[in-house]
Order: sequence, then C-alpha cells, then structure tokens
Amino acid sequence: MKKVIITGLVIIAALAGIIYTLNGNKAKNKAETDTVAQQNAAVAVRTETVEVKELNTQYITNGIIIPKQEVMLSAETSGRITKLLVEEGTLVKVGQTLAIIDGDKQNVTLTNAQAVYNNAQSEYNRFNSAFSTGGVTQQQLEQAKLQLENAKNNLESARISFSDINIKASFTGIVNKRNIEVGSYVSPGQQLFEIVNVSSLKLKVNVDEKNISTVTTGQTVKIEVNVLPNQVFQGKVTFIAPKADSNLNFPIELEIENNSKNELKAGMYATAYIGNEEKATVLAIPRTAFVGSVSSNQVFVVQDGKAVLKTVTSGRSFGDYIEIVSGLEKGMQAITSGQINLLDGMPVEIIN
Repeated sequence: MKKVIITGLVIIAALAGIIYTLNGNKAKNKAETDTVAQQNAAVAVRTETVEVKELNTQYITNGIIIPKQEVMLSAETSGRITKLLVEEGTLVKVGQTLAIIDGDKQNVTLTNAQAVYNNAQSEYNRFNSAFSTGGVTQQQLEQAKLQLENAKNNLESARISFSDINIKASFTGIVNKRNIEVGSYVSPGQQLFEIVNVSSLKLKVNVDEKNISTVTTGQTVKIEVNVLPNQVFQGKVTFIAPKADSNLNFPIELEIENNSKNELKAGMYATAYIGNEEKATVLAIPRTAFVGSVSSNQVFVVQDGKAVLKTVTSGRSFGDYIEIVSGLEKGMQAITSGQINLLDGMPVEIIN
C-alpha cells in the first residue's frame, strides 16, 4: 500500500512539472510573438534629411521628342501598283513621286473627257458664229455654253483622277513605313507610305504653375538628350497652353532644329532647361517625398519612430528637388519611399 502511494505521488509531481514547463513555454512564445508582431507592424521606409541646398534655378522638365511633321499618304484612286520608286529610310523631297498606280482606266476616262470637251468647244464656236447672223436663238447659244462648261469640269475631274495614279510626297522627309509592294492592289483611302520630317522636331513638356510666368513664346531653351550626352540642342518655345491640366501643369511645345546628321530621332527622351543657370540657397526636399504628387502639398516625416503627415507650402521646382516655403524644418527626416503603405501615426522602420 505504501508503495502505491509513493508511486502516485511521483506521478503527480511529474505531471505538475510538465504542466509548469508547458505554461512557461506558452508565456515565452507569447512574448516572442508579441515582439515579432510589434516589429512587423513597423513599415519599412527610406528617408532624406530636410536641409538647405544650393540648387540651380533653371526649371528642369522632361519629355518625349516628336516629329514636327508626319503624314500617312493614302491612295486616291484604285488600281495595281506598277512602280515603287522609294524604300523605307529614303529621304524624299516635296512633290517627289513615290509610287505609280496602273492608270489604264484613268487614261481612258481622260481621253474620253478630252474628246467630249473638244466636241463641246466646236459646237459652242459654231453656235456663237450662227448667233451673230441670226441662225440660232439666244437660248440655243446658252445651252451650248452650258454643255461646254460641263465638259470642261468633267475634263478637269478626269485630269485630277489621272494625276492621282502618281503617289507624291507632300513635304520633304524620310519614308518611315512602306505598306505596299509592286503588284499590290490598292483602293482609295488605303495607307501606303508614312513620311516623317526630322529636320525639325518638337518637344512637349509640362511647366508647373509656379514657373509658367517665366516662360514666353519665342524663348530659347537648352535641350539635352540622354542618348547623345556630348551634344546640346537649342529649342524655341512655340506654344504655351492657356489652361493648366488637372495637376496644375501647363503643357508647352518647343521646336528643335536637328543637326546636320539628323541624329535627333522622334521618340527620344529629352530634358529642357528653362531660364538662366543661376544658383539659389533654399530649404528643399526630394520630389519623391510628396504623397501622390507635388500638388498634394503633403509629406510624411519620421518623429519618435512614427510617420507624421505634414501639410507644407511648396515653392519652386529644381528638377528632382522642390523648395519648401513652410511646413518643415531643417533636420527633419522626410520619407521618400514607402508612403503608399502609410497612415498618419503608423510606426516605421528606416532602412536607408
């Protein structure tokens, strides 16, 4: 009996030890889980210190170069292509013939119209002579004159149709696309050639409301192109939009003269430097620090390990940096990446 009691006590002690150990592990796991949860709650962000910078006062903006002139030449008449006189990449002059359409039908029409016109001219001359001697009436003469006018109009129409068999360039440029081959049958309206003029190009860019007053039509602007790093081009402002877009930016157009080698191509990425190259000392933050866009005037800063949303007054644009007139102080940490995951007051972890 005594042995049974001792065995029972041992079992109870063992169970108590197991329960104690399990409870200890549970508390430890909970503490670790809470710590991980707290760490995971912090949003990873990148920051940059708000500081006074010496920046170039030129307004810098980017855009894509487009052709000043481009046109898709279409067939004006139906027929089969009998001659192709240019290839893709060929430089063509205004009025140059690019292709010829089989003109047998148009030629027959023109010949018939010429014959009808000649006959109407003879009839009118005969009636006019007879009228002077009283051989025909005024009404008969007017009828002959009307027939002559109709024949003349039909002849002119036939001449235009006959001239349409020659596909000609409407301006000097380069053949960018050719959609036909010899023997192709074409119909009116079918696109045949794309001609692009690259001797002069355009650059469309946006200027914000704070800088648009410094831009004038005819103003000269320095242009740089990423793929031509050792060259500087000159652009001239040809258009300033009278109305801003939804982001309070004003679209403007610059005309750029290409160099002698026509190295500028439509589709290239270019940078425009508007204004004089001077220096200004201003409190500034990266453009990427703004929530959404610069026009939002909202910036997150890190304070006591949390993201704090600040409303600021922005000033001039200096390319990648924006002047801060009020709302931030020197030394603050402005969040430049990760804002999409933030709400005001959320804990953050700086990963710079």
